[in-house]
Amino acid sequence: MPCRTRTTGPPSPGLSFVPVRSATAQQALDALAARLREIRKDAELTARQVAQAAGWHESKCSRIEHARTTPSPADIRAWCTFCGVPDQAADLTATLRSIESMYVEWRRMIRSGMRRLQEAPLSLYERTRQFRIYEPGVIPGLFQTAEYARARMGRIVEFNGIPDDLDTAVAARLERQRVLRRGDHKFAVVLEEWALRSRIGSTEMMVGQLAHLSQELGLAAVALGIIPASAARTMWSSPGFWIFDESRVLIETPAAELAITQPRQIAIYLRTFAELAAMAVYGSRAKELIDRAITDLR
Repeated sequence: MPCRTRTTGPPSPGLSFVPVRSATAQQALDALAARLREIRKDAELTARQVAQAAGWHESKCSRIEHARTTPSPADIRAWCTFCGVPDQAADLTATLRSIESMYVEWRRMIRSGMRRLQEAPLSLYERTRQFRIYEPGVIPGLFQTAEYARARMGRIVEFNGIPDDLDTAVAARLERQRVLRRGDHKFAVVLEEWALRSRIGSTEMMVGQLAHLSQELGLAAVALGIIPASAARTMWSSPGFWIFDESRVLIETPAAELAITQPRQIAIYLRTFAELAAMAVYGSRAKELIDRAITDLR
């Protein structure tokens, strides 16, 4: 699980497109496959009998039950009908759709450039009341300067060879920051100290970014904590994640954006965030860490 994944260095400079399924999505598919297997066994049917009834090759049942093939909604309806539980098809189909929405490849999201990726979550930001943000190695987008955003997104554009629309993409990212000062929003933010020291551009740009972050400490809606590198850890660092109210978790991996919507899994991220937040320092102590990072840059 994310709470036990340890990061030992800086994140990748860009986003690659390795065509793999996320661990979370795979676990959910495994659970769906196990449930379909239970339904078949409860109906006292063999895989061959289900396959014959559905007009499938027998190996298809085996692949579905071992999560090697993702069933379609029609497959699920047929499975439940032939096993005598058609009333379960709707719930299992909803589970399937949740799995499919967990994993959206970056290639699909940024093939026309970065602007669309920056604009897409604006409505989610506007309707969220409580943000919980954890980042181990970068300054979160809501607190980025234009120069930092340009340096970070510019590296992504270069690394992946996508259309260069940095001017509009940076403007769209800065536009999202309006939620910091408008509306009824609260922001609990936890950064690893490494995020202050991970250089992605010039010294001047990094100093400006850290100075801006220090100023944001004064926002009434923001509780910004930093976990010192020397902190005694009760929870290992993990890939960055954002929790929107208690309804959705978004995680960026090198290959995709993952959306977690299952309450049980969201609860795990909430507990993880709480433990990470408990290790962080706030207020003047957080400012001291930022100031020290600025001094070390110079």
